[in-house]
Amino acid sequence: MQMPLIPTWSDILVRLALTMIAGALMGFNRGARGHAAGLRTTILVTLAASAAMIQANILLPLDGKNAGSFAVMDLMRLPLGILTGVGFIGGGAILKEGGSIKGVTTAATLWIATVIGLCFGGGQLGLGAVSTTLGMFTLWGMQWIDVRIRRDHRALVVIATDPGSPSPNLDDVLRPHGYHARFRRQDRSLNFRNVEEIETHFDVYWKQPESAAPALDFLDPIEKAYRVKSIEITSEGEH
Repeated sequence: MQMPLIPTWSDILVRLALTMIAGALMGFNRGARGHAAGLRTTILVTLAASAAMIQANILLPLDGKNAGSFAVMDLMRLPLGILTGVGFIGGGAILKEGGSIKGVTTAATLWIATVIGLCFGGGQLGLGAVSTTLGMFTLWGMQWIDVRIRRDHRALVVIATDPGSPSPNLDDVLRPHGYHARFRRQDRSLNFRNVEEIETHFDVYWKQPESAAPALDFLDPIEKAYRVKSIEITSEGEH
């Protein structure tokens, strides 16, 4: 769709309305899954990008050049600065928890929402609509594929042994069952009976789809060979 060089208020309202719709659709996906950058955050980011692009569009004729001279103008630094600023917001959405990283998809959602806002703000309504459709298909339509991809899972297992006992070799116990274990560290502590014991920490790794129930069958061979003091299961996947 060809948009005028100087947008009228009706053109601006159409751009802002489509921007809010696109931002709301993507923000609802993040909010429904319990992420920090949800509905309002995504709408605000998209609106900021759209308003910056509209402002650049309005200021273009004030530069004293005709419509064919866009390439030599510096007004495009305004939307480019918006993209840079969103990089900081996206960085704040990414969190590292232990061995897993969370928030990468949320940061990418803010990035595409910003670009969509720039499209609508600049008058490229068709490109903005197509980008919104593809973005929503990626967030919603491909979710069923994502949860079925085999991804890394990890469990922190703590084995308690008596002082002087041989160090446990968890990898030999779990390897026949399709799991892998890696030694992390070893500590001395007192148990609830005030008796000294050795705590050996292991990382246990395996692959399974996110849609599958948490694997707990690896506990059986461990408990048959050693005394398990604690276990913590985490997922390496990002949401």
